[in-house]
Formats: sequence, C-alpha cells, structure tokens
Amino acid sequence: MLFPLDSMEHAASGDKKMLRTFCIAFLLLNCLPAPGASCPSFSGKAEDVLLQIEHAWAKALDQRDAATVGCILADNFEDLDIDGAQHNRAEMLARIPQRPQRTNQLDEMQPHVYGNAGYVRGLNTVLDAQGKVIAKVRFTDIFVYQDGQWLAVAGQEVLVKEPSK
Repeated sequence: MLFPLDSMEHAASGDKKMLRTFCIAFLLLNCLPAPGASCPSFSGKAEDVLLQIEHAWAKALDQRDAATVGCILADNFEDLDIDGAQHNRAEMLARIPQRPQRTNQLDEMQPHVYGNAGYVRGLNTVLDAQGKVIAKVRFTDIFVYQDGQWLAVAGQEVLVKEPSK
C-alpha cells in the first residue's frame, strides 16, 4: 500500500524521513524482479542480442515495466540523462512507474561487441500518446557480459536539437 505523498506534510520531521525511506524501499521492492520471476532471456554474445535487449528495454519503458528494466540493468548501472543529471539504477527504476505515456521508436542502432564488453548507439524518437514526436534522443548504452548474460552498466542520452531555420 502506498501512502499519499501529501500526508508527509503533516508528519513530524523524523516521521517524514521514515515515511520517505519506507516509500523508496517500497518502490524499489516493487521495481525489482520477484524471486523466481522470469526475466527476458537473451542468449549469446552476438551484436544482434544487444539489439534485442535494446528493443525489450524500450518496450518495457513504454509499458512502465520496471521489473523487466531491472533485469537488463547491472546493480552498478549509471545513466546520464539529456540534462546531464546522473542517475543510479535504483533512481532510474523508481521513476519508471510514474513515467508519462510515451512510445520509444529505436532507429539507427549500431551494436558493437568486444569480448565481454559491448555498446549500442542509436536514435530514440519519443512519441506522445497521440503519436506526435516529442523529442529525438541519441543514446549510447554500454554492456558487460557476466554470468552468461548481457547487463547494461552505463547509458548516456543527448537531445537532438532541431536545426535553426
């Protein structure tokens, strides 16, 4: 059960801190795969497997599916967003359920594998619920191959600005 955030205004200072900690813990527990929950399976170290992961990641974001994204991200994952702000895995997963309805269309993806490391560069066209383009974002996601699976360890997004007229 989630507590309304506005109820925090009426709590004492110590209670606010405890309530905030509880809310964050609750969100994290509900964003992580449950024991025995099935994560998407991507086998092999080939470049096309990285593309499959990117598409599953984009679809999971579209569906606000933090559990699936949690399966893709390494425990030490870090991301730099389009504003240059850095986010760790827990922060990223906690924000997924509150995301506005969006669709991510991936294009121009270029996967590269070097032994147990790989990265994907691509273009994400973000659409609103009516299909209107909101933004175009260039991204680079870095992966490591551990324990028979690819895990994302870092990501960076850059907003593509429209050319001046």
